[in-house]
Amino acid sequence: MNKPILFSVLMATATWQTATAQDATTDSTYRQFNLGEVVVTGTRTPKFLKDTPIQTRVISAKEIARLDATNVQDLLQQELPSVEFSYAMNQQTHLNFSGFGGQGVLFLVDGERLAGETMDDVDFTRLSMDNVERIEIVKGAASALYGSNATGGVINIITKNSQKPLTLNVNARYAKHNEQRYGAAFGLNGKHWNNMLTANLNSTDNYNVHSAESPVTRIIATVYGDKTMNLKDQLVWSPNSNLHLTGRAGYFFRETVRSADQPERYRDFSGGLRMDWNLSEWDNVQASYAFDQYDKSDFQRITRLDIRDYSNVQNTIRWLYNHSFESGDVLTIGSDYMHDYLYNTNLEGEVRKQDLWDVFAQYDWRITDKWEAVGAVRYDYFSDGNDTHVTPKLNVCYKPRRNLALRAGYGMGFRAPTLKEKYYNFNMSGIWIVEGNVNLKSEVSHNVNLSAEYTKGHYNFTASVYYNKVKNKLATSAPYFKNADDKLPYLPYANLDNYSVCGGEIGAQAKWNNGFGARLTYAYTKEQLAKDKDGNTINNQYIPAREHALNARVDFDRQLTKTYGLNIALQGRVLSGVENVEYKDYYDVSKGTISVEYPAYTIWKLSVVQRVGKAVKVNVALDNLFGYKPKYYYLNSPITDGVNLQIGMSIDIDKIF
Repeated sequence: MNKPILFSVLMATATWQTATAQDATTDSTYRQFNLGEVVVTGTRTPKFLKDTPIQTRVISAKEIARLDATNVQDLLQQELPSVEFSYAMNQQTHLNFSGFGGQGVLFLVDGERLAGETMDDVDFTRLSMDNVERIEIVKGAASALYGSNATGGVINIITKNSQKPLTLNVNARYAKHNEQRYGAAFGLNGKHWNNMLTANLNSTDNYNVHSAESPVTRIIATVYGDKTMNLKDQLVWSPNSNLHLTGRAGYFFRETVRSADQPERYRDFSGGLRMDWNLSEWDNVQASYAFDQYDKSDFQRITRLDIRDYSNVQNTIRWLYNHSFESGDVLTIGSDYMHDYLYNTNLEGEVRKQDLWDVFAQYDWRITDKWEAVGAVRYDYFSDGNDTHVTPKLNVCYKPRRNLALRAGYGMGFRAPTLKEKYYNFNMSGIWIVEGNVNLKSEVSHNVNLSAEYTKGHYNFTASVYYNKVKNKLATSAPYFKNADDKLPYLPYANLDNYSVCGGEIGAQAKWNNGFGARLTYAYTKEQLAKDKDGNTINNQYIPAREHALNARVDFDRQLTKTYGLNIALQGRVLSGVENVEYKDYYDVSKGTISVEYPAYTIWKLSVVQRVGKAVKVNVALDNLFGYKPKYYYLNSPITDGVNLQIGMSIDIDKIF
């Protein structure tokens, strides 16, 4: 398929929302493993998954439905062995992704960044799995086109467009701790337009967990649930086959009750406009405006006042130009501008603003039918501190055979210090005062990766290795007392030296004609701990990456009769133990540190999905099948307290009639 036709495929469903390319290849091998699917994250231009020079992991809509995940956190843990989520000190969720924390992993929705953070991570409860077409994952700094926060990788959640004249789905699930999930999606599709409206409500009660006696550091006694609401609407108007205009709007709300008199509230308001225009057979232009505002507040039940103490507002303008050559080469040029506004009562001066601007260029060179190279360079400017960076990348793909792809790449990544890291001053629950540092330098990383993918008949094999070297890593340093009479120590943000992470991943999957399938993926991660300017290893409040991790799945999927289909899946993950140096008493750091052991553990899930007729699906699952409970519920322990029975139903009302 030549490039102009490929761009037409992309534009037909809006740039960041491409559908599976049914005519990608006549080889059933590719169709079996979704290698004919169009992906866009690695290069910002459409590429078939089997052809992309940048190794990309895709989680399809079918896999998302089978896993029945509520949000992106649930999904990634089941699908990627190198991912683990733990708690920060106030039970906000923290991500470790192949040795990188949440601030080093860029989350996108249809290519757009998210405002706000909670303890250095995006609010993962915002990222529900309703109406998701697929998720594209690029590890490391393989793509230089995304700038700050993409040193550890890019995770792009791509939503669906309405493809039928009318679609209407309602779904619900009930689970342990009074977990309730309700969702609905309503789509309309006309000759020149389509609209998709989605809504979901989730809630989980607070519950208590119990540890053994004599813990060596702080433990969790109560796990706090929450209530969330997520509303999204997207309208696409296509006056002709070459022009597509998209408008979107969203609202998110979450409430967490740690104190009955003063629950915490989190809100997000988002919207945007986008234009996709095929100027000619060879030229395509994309332009967009995005707005995202993430707020935090405390609701005082007695006075009925909702007092906001945090707001992050991002206004972003973007344009992208693609030119295809007859040889199959593609030139991409683009630029982004973002105005970043941060209000926080713990900031010096409470309000900080900055402007971010970038320009980038990429050339996709089809050297021969077997060789392809993608080179790119990006320039970024941050007005706060007049910080500038140039980051290059180069990725090469060699296909000696149609079903074998060998890839190699180098990417320079960087992460500029956030306004919070520069100007924060916050009393962390009487433990220490988190202190900003105006002298922070940008974090710069060098990523090298090699990978191979081989597909034959019913089998697909992948292998990859990578090395990341990080200079001036941004993190919190060791706490210290400024003055002898200080009651609390200060925990400053600092640049750390000598941090690197290397690892690899091997995977094998199979799909047979009798309905059985299997997948096994093993990940190895090795971190070299960062040190401060005095050469001391820094205490890490978050759990390090586990050295060994394995995900396994076996499933059976068959349409047994015209009106009844069945999917049975057993899926699990095994993680090795790890040790972390933590404080004996976070409320008195003078007691020193201690090595905390987090033992190896395994969690499995057995699920049964029954398809009744064309419209009804009934899901029954036993999560944490073998009832794993940690001996001590430390902050970084998995918060599991036995078997969790989950029962759900999904009804496509439009298919009933």
